[in-house]
This record gives sequence, structure tokens and C-alpha cells, in this order.
Amino acid sequence: MDKIFIGMTLICATFICNAAAQAQKNYKDPGEYTLFDAVVKDIDGNSFPKAIADLDAWKQKYPDSDFKDDRQVFYVLAYAGAKRPEKALEAAAGLLANPGSLDAAKRVRVLYTAVAAIQQIPNATPEQLNIGGKAARDLAVFDTAPEGVGPDAWVTARTQLRLAARAALLYVALAPAAQALTAKDCRRAETAARQAIGEFPESAQAAGYLGEANLCLAQTEPARAPLAIYELARAASLDPAKGSVDPQWQRQSIEPALERVYNAYHGADPSGLAQLKDLAVKSPLPPEGFTILSAAEIAQKKEADFEANNPELALWMRIKAALTAVDGEQYFEMNVKDAAIPQLRGVLLEAKPACRPSELRIAVTLPDAPQPLQPEIAVKLPKPLAGKPELNGEIRWEAVARAFTKDPFLLSMETESAKIQGLNVAPCAAPVKSRR
Repeated sequence: MDKIFIGMTLICATFICNAAAQAQKNYKDPGEYTLFDAVVKDIDGNSFPKAIADLDAWKQKYPDSDFKDDRQVFYVLAYAGAKRPEKALEAAAGLLANPGSLDAAKRVRVLYTAVAAIQQIPNATPEQLNIGGKAARDLAVFDTAPEGVGPDAWVTARTQLRLAARAALLYVALAPAAQALTAKDCRRAETAARQAIGEFPESAQAAGYLGEANLCLAQTEPARAPLAIYELARAASLDPAKGSVDPQWQRQSIEPALERVYNAYHGADPSGLAQLKDLAVKSPLPPEGFTILSAAEIAQKKEADFEANNPELALWMRIKAALTAVDGEQYFEMNVKDAAIPQLRGVLLEAKPACRPSELRIAVTLPDAPQPLQPEIAVKLPKPLAGKPELNGEIRWEAVARAFTKDPFLLSMETESAKIQGLNVAPCAAPVKSRR
């Protein structure tokens, strides 16, 4: 933070000089001046713990000093220099509430120190966040050049002060969400993250927090998972300068988390993930109707599409899965035996006998069927066929299940030839007569 405001040293020097030269203020006695002078030298020499001790002595001996406000500013600077941001912010609170008591140099110094302090408090209380937020808002609109700061230097300083104010306001906006996530209060984190996004829609960290909060809530509310993944994609994809984050945080933390969560929820899909990132940078929240299909939903859709396009195969897959289960024989007796089976489709592998057969051995060709095909169904006919059926052709049939063996697997069915479609039957070859 100290590098942000290049004119701060000049402003500080001006402030110290002014504190000692205000005509309307007087020291109670030489002893008070001695304490004042000691504090100035302490701060100028970066002896901040000693400055605090001297300030305490000054305050105790001269509680009603004409320089009470100046002394309070010194407290702000001393606590900040001593790496005690909580105390620096506490010391600044009264000064922020009474801005008219300070000239431009003192006021800008207090504001700047306060916005730096709030960002150094990892678990700031709501009161501290309020103080830091007020200091940041006041600093963002501060437009009075301190005495001794030239116009050009003030233009540069003012720009950098506003950057510092924005950084503090972002920190204040994000802090409640960060604290709620640490406490595993997912719902409070979600509310706080949404509020932060409302104030800073381009914040990558706000998007990341909203993603984390919804990922947490998705453990009991699965419908929140698509929003969580969208926000993680946004956090990973926003321009780091625009999104006010370290690109290394995006690469090393958010990107791996996004890929892990996306793949676990949806399945590996690099193209789909790239499209999601492109979409996420366009808006802080997903468009209406946005969703991401889960792996289970994708599997269900594929199954539904398969059943719609291959009803016979889908029916057989369900039947076979039930028959090959541990309780397959029981399932057959209770649900399949003597039941009329809707139309199935398969490949005729064998006819018994080859000519005028009364039994057809069939394999159902599934997408992952092993090769060569093995008979799975035996269709028995009450009357033999009139000729020799063509093998390896596809047929469809309806039948009634009669028997079942699990090992080797074979489902026996009965039907009439009229209920078989696609069966090509050729005349049987005439028997060869022997010559004498």
C-alpha cells in the first residue's frame, strides 16, 4: 500500500509542520511541547512502539490538550507503523466521524492509513469493516490538495488514492463472504458473495466465493451445482487486471478446482468447458435457463435416446440384466415364465434341424456384444418350418417365455411362424439318390 501514494511523504511532512504551527492552538507548557516533539521524532525515525508510549504519556499528562486531534492522528500513524492495524483503525474512527477537525493533509493521511489498515485485518469485525468502508468511500471522493502539494503531483496522487480506496472497498465487500466460508456457513457466504458481486460485478474473487458457497450448498441442494461451476469458470476466466486478482491464483487454485468439479459433475469434456468459460466472462450471473447436465443426466438421456431408437434391444437388455442377476431364476419364475414377450430383434444363428426346423437359436446383437455371437434365445415352433431358414439374417418375433437356464444362458420361448418377421425360408435340397 505504501507504494500506491507517491506523494504521501510530502503530505506527511506538511502535516507535521502544520501540526506545530497552528496559531489558534497553544501548548499548555514547555513539557507538552517536549512530548509533542518526541512523538514527531519517533514517527520520523520509524520508532513506532516508542511513539505509542510517548503518545500515552502525552495523553495522560495533557488529556485536554489543544492538540488532541493532532495527537489522535499521530496514534493512527504510530499504530499502523507498529503493525497493529486494529488499533490504527480504532484510533481513526473518531477522526472519520468528525472530518471538520482536520485539515486536508491530516485528513488524507488518516483516510489512507485507515484503508491500508482494514486490508491487514484477516478477520475484521463488522464494526471494523464499517470503519474501513467509510474511510475508503471518503478517500474515493477526496479532492482537496493538501498545502504544499502542487497540481501535477496532486493529480497523480489523487488517481492512486482512488485506486487504494477501491481496493479497500473490494476487500470490505469480500470479507463477509470469506469469513462465512471459513466458518462453513454456506448460506451466509452465498448471500454475502452475491452482495459483493452486486457492488463489484467484475471481481473474479467475488465470483470464486459465490462458486464456493454454492458448491457447499450443492451437497444438500444438487440443483445449485451448475451455478457453482459457472461462477468458478468466471473466476478462472476473467481478465486478472480487470478482475482485481493475481493471475497465479487463477492458474494454480481456481483452474484446477474448476476442472476437477466440472469433470466430477459433468464428465470430462474439454470443448464443453471451454464454451462455459467463454459464456461465464460475459455476465456475473448465468443467463436465465442456464444449466449443466450431470453425468447421471447424460447417462439417462443416452439411455432414453437408445430406448427410443432401439426399443427391441432396450427391452432385451432389461430382461437379460434381470435374468443374469443373483436372483435371476426367481425373477424368471415370478415375472417372465409364461409371459408374452413384446417384439424382440436378433440374428438367427442356428436352426434345429437345419431343414424344416422346429427350433431356432438366436443371438440379440447389442452394441457391446462379444464376437462370435452365441445363441441366447431358443424359439420353439409348434409346427416345423416348410423349408430351410437362411442363417445370419436379422429377424423379429413375439413369443411366450417357457424355460430358462442361467449357465449356459438360454431363454426358451414358444411362438408361431406367423409371428416371426424377416425369416427367409428356402426349399430344402432334394435328397441325393444313390446309384446302383
